[in-house]
Amino acid sequence: MTREQLRTATEPFRQSVEGARVTVVGGARSGVAVARLLARRGADVFLSEYGAGAGLAEALGGIPHEAGGHTERALAADLMVLSPGVPSTSPVVVSAMEAGVPVVGEIEVAGWFCRGPIVAVTGSNGKTTTTALIGHVFQTAGLPHVVGGNIGTAFSDLVDEVDEGTHVVLEVSSFQLDHISTFRPHIAVLLNVTPDHLDRYDHDFEKYAAAKYRLFENQTPADWLVYNHDDDHVRQHVERAAETRGLAAVPFSAERPLPLGASVHETGGAEWITLSLPQQDPAHRAPGPPTPTDSVFRDEDFMPTSDLALRGRHNLYNSLAAAIVARAVEIRSDVVRQSLTSFEGVPHRLERVRSVRGVDYVNDSKATNVNAVWYALESYATREDGSPAVVLIAGGRDKGNDYGPLRRLVSDKVKGIVAMGEGADKVLSELGPLVAHTAHAGDMAEAVQFAGLMAEPGDTVLLSPACASFDMFDDYEHRGEVFKDLVRSL
Repeated sequence: MTREQLRTATEPFRQSVEGARVTVVGGARSGVAVARLLARRGADVFLSEYGAGAGLAEALGGIPHEAGGHTERALAADLMVLSPGVPSTSPVVVSAMEAGVPVVGEIEVAGWFCRGPIVAVTGSNGKTTTTALIGHVFQTAGLPHVVGGNIGTAFSDLVDEVDEGTHVVLEVSSFQLDHISTFRPHIAVLLNVTPDHLDRYDHDFEKYAAAKYRLFENQTPADWLVYNHDDDHVRQHVERAAETRGLAAVPFSAERPLPLGASVHETGGAEWITLSLPQQDPAHRAPGPPTPTDSVFRDEDFMPTSDLALRGRHNLYNSLAAAIVARAVEIRSDVVRQSLTSFEGVPHRLERVRSVRGVDYVNDSKATNVNAVWYALESYATREDGSPAVVLIAGGRDKGNDYGPLRRLVSDKVKGIVAMGEGADKVLSELGPLVAHTAHAGDMAEAVQFAGLMAEPGDTVLLSPACASFDMFDDYEHRGEVFKDLVRSL
C-alpha cells in the first residue's frame, strides 16, 4: 500500500473510529495506551501480544486481548495499529498488509485526536535531552504543555488532556515514524542521523535515515523545520526537501555563523550563542504565533555557551535547537536564558551518581549507540599531563555497531575498558588494543568492581554501553538503575 493509498484508506477512521474493528499489535506501554484511547472513542478493540503479556489484563481494563503469540483473531480487523516495538516484518503485520488492512503506528492514531500544536523531536542522539529541555523551557515560561511520546507518557495517554492552547512536546523514534500517514508536527526538530538500530532496517543506513526524515513529510511552509546544519546528511536532505516542497527550514550550527537560525560565534575570547529568527512585524502583526516566512530579526549575543547548564558539545546542539523552538512559540529571551542555565538533565544521560575515593561514577546507560558514546567521551578532558582519565563500561546487545568513530577518543581519553554482555568480545577486539587495561565482566556487579580497580583518584568511571540492554536487562533504564544501586553500595 503506497503512502497515498494509506491516507485514503485511513480517512474514514480519522473522521471516526466508532464501531471499527481495530487490532493493536504489541502490549507494551504505547500499545496499551492506544488500545485504551481507541476503546474510549468507541472502537471495537482487540490487542495481540507476542510475549507473555504479564499484567496486560489489568492494564487494559476489560479490552479483549491475547498473549503468547498472534492468532487469526488478530487479522479480523478493519485497521491494525502497531506499538513501536513491533517490526514491519512481523508475520502478523505482513499478513495484514497482504490482506489490504491499513497498518498505522500509535503516534499516527494519537495525532488524529490531538487538538493542540505538536512539537516533535527526533535524532539518533540527544532527542530525550532536547525534548525534556524544551519541556523545561515551556514550564519555566508557564506555557501550557505536556511532554511524552518515546519519553515518559505515551502520546495516546496525553491527547484527552490537550486543548487548542496546549503544546504537545514529543520525543519521536524512527520506529514510531515507520507507520505514519498524516502525522504533522507544527515544529519538527531533527537533531542528527547516525547509524543506529540498523538490525531493524536490514543493516541499511539509508532505510533508517528515511524513517527519521518522515518526521516532516506532512509539513507545510507554515510549519517550522528545525535542523542540524552541521550534520551533512541531514542538511543535504532537508535543503533538498525545502527547495522542492517550499518548506521554510531553520538551521542551527555550532561550527559556523548562520544568517538564519541559531549559531555560535566568538567574542572577547568567549563563545556566544546568536539567534536570528523569524518574527512578525509589530506594525502588521497577524493573529497567532510567528511562522518561518515572517521577517527576520537578529538578536546578537543571546548568551555565552559557558552559562549553559548542560556540558559537552552535543548538549550545545540540544540547547540551540531548544532555543529556536522557544522563540518559535514566542517565549521571551530572558525566560529562555533562565531555562537553559537551570536545566538539570535527564536520568541515565551523563548522570553523575557519586564520587567514591576520588573517582566519579557516571551513568550514561541511555547511550545505546556508538555516536552517543562519542558525544559522552567528547565531553571529558584528559589529565593535566595529557593522560587518559576515563574507565569505560561498554557492551550489551550489539545492533551492527561500527566502533571505528570511537578510536581516536578512546585512545586519547580512555585508560581502561570493561566489556559486558553479548557484544563484549567485539568491544574488546575493536577498542581493547587502544587502552592500557581491559576486562570482561560477567554482569554489572563485576563490571563496577573491575572498573573501580582500574580507576584512581581524579578518574571517571563511565557507563556508556553503545549497545542495547535487552541481553541482560529490561531496558536502558533498568540497566542504569542497577549500575546506580551498585555504585551507591560501594
